[in-house]
Parts: sequence; C-alpha cells; structure tokens
Amino acid sequence: MTMIERILARKAGLAQVSAGQTVVCEVDMTVMIDLQFATAWTPPLRINDPDKVAVVMDHAVPAPSVHDAAGGTRARAFARDFGIARFYDVGRHGICHQVIAENGLARPGEILACTDSHTCAAGAYNTAARGLGPAEIYSILCTGSTWFQVAPTVRYEFTGTRPAAVSGKDVFLHIAGVYGDATNQNLEYGGPGLASIPMSDRRTIATQGAEISADFSTFPADELCRDFIERHSPGGAPFTAADPDPDAVYAAVRTVDLDTLVPQVARPGTVSRNSFPVTEIERRKVDQCFIGSCANGQLEDLAVAAAIVRGRTVAPGVRLLVTPASQQVYRDALRAGYLQDLADAGAVVTNSTCGACFGYHMGLLAPGEVCLTSSTRNFTGRMGSPDAEIYMASPATVAASALTGYVTDPRTELN
Repeated sequence: MTMIERILARKAGLAQVSAGQTVVCEVDMTVMIDLQFATAWTPPLRINDPDKVAVVMDHAVPAPSVHDAAGGTRARAFARDFGIARFYDVGRHGICHQVIAENGLARPGEILACTDSHTCAAGAYNTAARGLGPAEIYSILCTGSTWFQVAPTVRYEFTGTRPAAVSGKDVFLHIAGVYGDATNQNLEYGGPGLASIPMSDRRTIATQGAEISADFSTFPADELCRDFIERHSPGGAPFTAADPDPDAVYAAVRTVDLDTLVPQVARPGTVSRNSFPVTEIERRKVDQCFIGSCANGQLEDLAVAAAIVRGRTVAPGVRLLVTPASQQVYRDALRAGYLQDLADAGAVVTNSTCGACFGYHMGLLAPGEVCLTSSTRNFTGRMGSPDAEIYMASPATVAASALTGYVTDPRTELN
C-alpha cells in the first residue's frame, strides 16, 4: 500500500485498501475556521469528541466587517459551550495551516479534516489531510468519522540536492509546470533528495497540491519530520507513521532531479503547465509584491525575504506587502529583526491572516495592476480585480522583484 492507503486502511479498521474503494474512516482532528461561523450556522446538539476539534480564527482577523465580527461571536460561543480547549482566538490566531503545524495538531499516520481547501498542507507531517465542505465537517463533528474514495497515487522521487536559491515553491512550480493537474489522484513524495528539503519547504509543496487538484499530498515521517513533531508537541501521545510498502502500486513514479532546478515563475491564470524557469519570463513590470499565505508566510520565508531586502529599498511605484502566517511567526520574526529589515526597506508588514491572498482585505489589486505573489493561487480575480494579473513565485523571487520593479531572478539579488 501507499502512504495514504495505509492511513486510510488503518483508520477504517481494514487490513488493506486499494484505489477505487470507498472507506469510512475515523478522523483524528477536525479544524474549523472563522468563515464557517460567518455563514449560516446552527450549532449541533452535541459533538463526538471536543478533544478532537480545534477552532482557528484566520481568514478575516481582526474582523474587517460587522458580518465577520458576528461570526467571531458565534465561534467563541461554540468553543465555550462545547468545551473546545484548542481555540485560537485573536492574539493566538493565524492562518489555520500554520496554527495546525505550530501546535502539533497534524501527526504522522492520522487523519485531519478542515473546511479550507489547502488542508493538504498537513501532509508534510505524514498526515492524511484534506479540505472538505462545511456540511461534511459538521457531520464529522457529530459522528467523528467520514468517508473517502481511495484515489490512485502518483509518487515523486527526489534525487540530488536542493540548490540554495531554490525553495519548496520552486519545486512545486516545476512539478506543476511539467506534469500539470493531478485531479482525482494522491501525491506522495520521497527519495534520497528529500533530506535536502526542510520541513518549511515540504509544507509549501504539500499545501500547493490543492492547486493541481490532488486529493492528498503526503510526505514520509523521516527524521526531520519526527524532530519537528517532537518540538511542536513535546510529550505528545505516541503515533504510528505510515510508510509505503516496497511493492506499493502507483499510477506513476516520476523523478525530480533537484540539482537541475532553478527559480520558477507561474504566469497568470493557473500554475498547471503554466510555470517556467524565471529566466524564461519576460521583463514584466510589477505593481504589488506579496509575501505570505499558508504556503509562504512561514518564518523561514520571512528570513529569506529580509536577507534580500536588508539595507536596500523597494523600487518606486511598487508595494511590498508581507503577511506572517501566524501571530507566533510575527513574534518570532520581530525578535529576529526580520520585520525591521522588511519595514526599513519599505515593506508593509500586516497582521497575520489570510487577507490579501484570497482578495478579502489588506491589499486588493486594482484593474490593470500586476502582482507577483508567493501565496497559493494566481487565477483571475483571486486577489482583487478580475482585470489584474497575478504571477506566482517564491518569497525570494518576490523580494528580489520588489527591489527592481519587475519579475527578477533572485540569484542576481542575493546578498
């Protein structure tokens, strides 16, 4: 069995599953976000297990509208009435996938569900994590279980060593550009080159699996992963990681030679078969550069951006927006001096929230503008006007481009 097949079989109480089966599985952690409470919401009469539920205020924080403020009131009432200890309110908040990682809510060999489409981010921790609709999340709250159809798995074997100027975003964009969509498929990553990909980059790759329509996007629980889990949930309950069998059946096995990769950029509209080496991108003027989101608002992303802009100034006519992925990342970046470097260069550092990434507040695009973003999506209208253009790249490429005013190879601007 593959990683995902092993997890689903275990949680369904079965000895084995294979592609095409439908299985009912126990869910280990259900994460709810503020938007779920800002829509039509009727609290359940009971929930299956409050210890397996977390509530994260993330998309619209602090509330930018009365509508969102009312949702916050309902979320606080739900957490109080049902004894939800894992409630991450304003001040402890952040983009849910970052909060999940920081607080050890995603664990190897377990299943995690959330209404956000980028829930596959937790696959970086050997977790079967998937975004589900609000109605299904409501059902899991009450029953503790859900169903999945087991999809075929595509495995990516990493060889070589990741170059210093290449990030997890670049690795993903290379995969998306070469192989396109993975609709109704699971993605599994491994190989000897994986040791050169840090956990922050693994989470970026896992997160972006949603952009090529993958069901699950999963990494093994190797030494790096186990160390991360221990640091973020010290003394936690034991877990059983899911490794693939040597004779696991895959829809395809593809090799990615990390040694050959260079920084990548996706042109506007989609990442699928629309991502290219930065050296092949036309000299494109940018109006806004954005660093943040669940994919690239991690501390490591801010560190890279700060190193590039330190002692320099954002180009005239360019807005550089930086959104830490959580309040914890904000505090850590503040102590490390990264936010000072970014602000001194002319960047605006915002509160930790989804904000500009999904075109809701704190940085929408006007008609005719061009944005280079390190966030999760570049489709038309995602970050504001449908008449704006969104290119996607790594935090390093975004920071370098903010200094020059056009899409720029970060290798020419590294200090």
